[in-house]
Formats: sequence, C-alpha cells, structure tokens
Amino acid sequence: MAEQAKEKGKTFRLEIVTPERVVVEEDVEGVVIPSQDGLLGILRNHAPIIGGLDIGVIKYVKEGQPHYVACGMGVFEMSGNVLRILPDTAERGERIDVERAKQARQRAEKRLREKAEGLDVLRAELALRRSLARLKAAEAAGKMVK
Repeated sequence: MAEQAKEKGKTFRLEIVTPERVVVEEDVEGVVIPSQDGLLGILRNHAPIIGGLDIGVIKYVKEGQPHYVACGMGVFEMSGNVLRILPDTAERGERIDVERAKQARQRAEKRLREKAEGLDVLRAELALRRSLARLKAAEAAGKMVK
C-alpha cells in the first residue's frame, strides 16, 4: 500500500525533531497539527507555510494507519513537500508512560488548586496542558488511560 501511495505521488516527507532527537522521519499521506491558530491539515503539495506550533497532539497517516505524537510548543514549516515540525518536546503516543503522565497531570492540577504563594501560574497551566496532550496521544494510540 505504501508503494501505491508513493507511485501515485500521494505522500510527502514528515520530520518531527526536538532539540534532543529525531522523533519522526517518514513519508506520510497527511498530517493534522495543533497550530497556534487552531488545527491545521497538511497534504502533499500544500502551499509553503510557516507557523507556530501549540501544545497538543500531532496526528499523521502512514500507509492508511493513524499515528499520534504528543508535542510541546514550537514551530513548523511546509516547503517543497517536506513538513518540518520543531517542537520543544515530542513523544510518540505508543511510547508514552501513562502512569507518569497521570502523575504529572495530578501535580499540575494540585498546584493550580492550592495556588501557593509565588506559584508561577502560567508554568503550572502549561505543565497541565502538556500532560493532557500526552494522555490524549497515548489513548489515541491504543494505550489504556482510564
């Protein structure tokens, strides 16, 4: 099926790279990214675009199968049938440690509830959003989250 898609010219290159590592480097059929302006769908031959990446879940389709990556904030660029996504953090849904993500969510929720003096509210809110994105990506990838 992948060869069929390549032969018909329906794929393009997806690269998701954090400062630490290459998370994804594959030929894909489509991508949905959480941009700062909302969800953005990208297909082959998309017009060149540069934008801000928001915390959330990147969904991409390869050989007809969906894949999910939890991501932090960053930037993206589509040019010449290569989509480069450069988040500060990224983790494939199937590799997420669900218990660790739940603990991070609980810590962030507790900080926001207790509102201790000197609390960096923005930092706590971002931590909560990152943990929720990780849990959403893990669940979409078929991991038990409940």
